[in-house]
Amino acid sequence: MQIINFLLELIIMRKNNYIFSLSIIGILYFVFGFITWLNNLLIPFLKTACQLPDSQAYLVTFAFYISYFIMALPSSWILKKTGFAKGMSLGLTVMAMGSILFIPAANERSYIMFLIGLFVQGTGLALLQTAANPYVTILGPIESAAKRMSIMGLFNKIAGIIGIFVLSKALLSNFDAVTSHISNTSGAIQLDALNQLAQRIITPYIVITIGLILLAVMVYLAKLPDVNPEETQQEKSNKTTLFQYPYLLLGILALFLYEGVEVMAIDTLVPYSKSIGLPDYIYSRIGTFSLAALMVGYCCGIALIPKYISQQKALTVCSVLSLIFSVLALSCSGVTSLVFLILLSFSNSLMWPAIWALAIDKLGHHTSVASALLIMAIVGGALIPLLYGYLATIWDNRQIPYFLFLPCYLYIAYYSIWGCKVGKKQD
Repeated sequence: MQIINFLLELIIMRKNNYIFSLSIIGILYFVFGFITWLNNLLIPFLKTACQLPDSQAYLVTFAFYISYFIMALPSSWILKKTGFAKGMSLGLTVMAMGSILFIPAANERSYIMFLIGLFVQGTGLALLQTAANPYVTILGPIESAAKRMSIMGLFNKIAGIIGIFVLSKALLSNFDAVTSHISNTSGAIQLDALNQLAQRIITPYIVITIGLILLAVMVYLAKLPDVNPEETQQEKSNKTTLFQYPYLLLGILALFLYEGVEVMAIDTLVPYSKSIGLPDYIYSRIGTFSLAALMVGYCCGIALIPKYISQQKALTVCSVLSLIFSVLALSCSGVTSLVFLILLSFSNSLMWPAIWALAIDKLGHHTSVASALLIMAIVGGALIPLLYGYLATIWDNRQIPYFLFLPCYLYIAYYSIWGCKVGKKQD
């Protein structure tokens, strides 16, 4: 109710279109974070409830993030037809449809139906993100775009912390005892225990569905002012194809790799923490530490960009720090290794806003399609964690596959220093 009341106040007091617009988008980023970071809990929960190996459990991230790749370009087309306000409201409605599918999925204990629900949720998010990310980028000077996106990131991660904290109680309460009971039983007793576990997810997702529908109505009534990215770009491009912008294409790959390592750094924490012997009351909430580290990084970005450091240099610093933390996470063991995995979220924090701002700069009338392609790059969050899960299964080791961090961060470092300048006319 507090969010709804806040939205109504914004609708009434929207004399300042800039603050009003950013506030509405901030609430949408809150929704992004709440839904997205619940995957951190769904992976271990569904792994047990549906009796899955690691390689199949990480299909949770695959089903969720592959929707961005499939739906980004259609989302761009839909937004041209509907405009921002109606398109965002439609995206929230689609997310609600995906959330409600969790109820029959839990009743049938059907992993396939859970994955379909996640895909539909991701489809709604693809529509929202295709609108929201370029909107934030072009709403002010491009030099401070990373700062505005860092502010949005705070909304995203606060929601993730709240979501993990609340749902960890609902889904993973007394999880070690439940898992042990399931492992030590068979037949009808085990089936009954599995069904009871699956039922835990129903009430939270009924609440989520209702919340998304109410937000869809509020955003529709808010009548968010439309901004045409093609008109706000100062650079009037005479280039005919996106292939004439090498820095954009290199940025798409950088965003693909970043999204993969960010998701892997957070969504693998619960099974990794469990494997090193941490109790369930700690590992069920371990994702909140990573999200808190991301928030600290965002605060640094808000304070420093662009007054003290450019978004390009911030990306370089972050990529180098990530390489250092990755090596230390691989070299150490136990809780020490876990600490460096959590610190990766701090160094990851400014990568998304910086890569996005550097890749979308000076694209003129190509901005809308380029934004959709950048959203498609979120598919990295589907593929790289899935590869991690496959390697963890065949090697029976959850630490060694973290070597996947190294080539990804090396490329991002390359993009921050050289790649973002390739083919870009320098003023």
